Amino acid sequence: MPVNLSAPVASHLHAVAGVRIGVAEAGVRKTGRKDLTVMLLDEGASVGGVFTSNRFCAAPVQICRDRLQGQPDIRALMINTGNANAGTGEDGLARARQTCEALAALLGVAPAQVLPFSTGVIMEPLPVDRIVAGLPAALADAAPDHWARAAEGIMTTDTVPKAFSAKARVGGADVTITGISKGAGMIRPNMATMLGFLATDARVDQSVMHQLTRELAEGSFNRVTIDGDTSTNDSLIVIATNKADHAPVTSLDSDGGRALKAAMLGVARLLAQAIVRDGEGATKFITVQVDGGRTAAECRQVAYAIAHSPLVKTAFFASDPNLGRILAAVGYAGIEDLDQTKIDLFLDDVHVAIDGGRNPAYREEDGQRVMKQTEITVRVKLGRGTASDTVWTCDLSHDYVSINADYRS
Repeated sequence: MPVNLSAPVASHLHAVAGVRIGVAEAGVRKTGRKDLTVMLLDEGASVGGVFTSNRFCAAPVQICRDRLQGQPDIRALMINTGNANAGTGEDGLARARQTCEALAALLGVAPAQVLPFSTGVIMEPLPVDRIVAGLPAALADAAPDHWARAAEGIMTTDTVPKAFSAKARVGGADVTITGISKGAGMIRPNMATMLGFLATDARVDQSVMHQLTRELAEGSFNRVTIDGDTSTNDSLIVIATNKADHAPVTSLDSDGGRALKAAMLGVARLLAQAIVRDGEGATKFITVQVDGGRTAAECRQVAYAIAHSPLVKTAFFASDPNLGRILAAVGYAGIEDLDQTKIDLFLDDVHVAIDGGRNPAYREEDGQRVMKQTEITVRVKLGRGTASDTVWTCDLSHDYVSINADYRS
């Protein structure tokens, strides 16, 4: 069961002017499940994307990167689950392009105006015939208010769909923001086994879309980890349909740019944190906050050492306050000149370690009280400077092994 996360209510998700969504059952891997989603964009939308840092990236990632260069005129997104189309070489690229050509023909647009996305099992041929056969049903289903259906349609090992909406004021106008994401395992930053799609009706110049997308990813999806593995297919797409009644955002440093980024970042963080809350086998949602670093980068370095440690994560699963494991992770994070005598460790409100050693006032029962909670904050003070950063993670349970052992069966 996910940690304090429930399925979205369809009526609570706002339609975004200029976006229609359709979902179908194409039988990509299994029958009887929603596994093919199309997002149709009105002409004139601005689109940005960021993708996995894994050099063994999937065919759709390669195609999307190419098509988002320059001033793209994207009219449709196509997402299939059940098959990642990764580790498939030139044949995988050809198959992805075939699906784009099929959707483009049905829409009367150019194939280069279609972005493909895949998630699922690696090293299996993409079943082009099933996807192409499912496209008419997906198009017939297309409607502005199908965000909840899309959140369900992009799931793999997720146990609940993930979708959030918000309203904001930008340039004196009301704007809408709605997004969906998927992911539960192979989750590590830059990015994770995740797909994220975030849309707004705000007016944003194409020249700033890639910067906006990168900054949204950096503040949200690049701050989560479940198991330390970086996937082949990770993609975050940000869409601005340019339908709202305000002057176009041409700089993120403008009043409108700052307001829009803050509102979109709020939704992006909810989507990213939902992935952690639904981590494979997760029972605890853990915030790791590192303060007092010289740079934010070294704070992240320490935070990820803690968040990736199997020993730390299994201790959280067992509610065992074996908190020396956290200090050990801080020590091997790779900061060469770290002074251990300046390190403090907190578990929520409990001051565990002071000046690099056990706090005389710390009691085991206080640590265990916190460890039994479903939401926990680990806070480390490095005593080196004023920088800070935060990462979100989860525990590591028996179910994680079971889920991944049985993934292909």
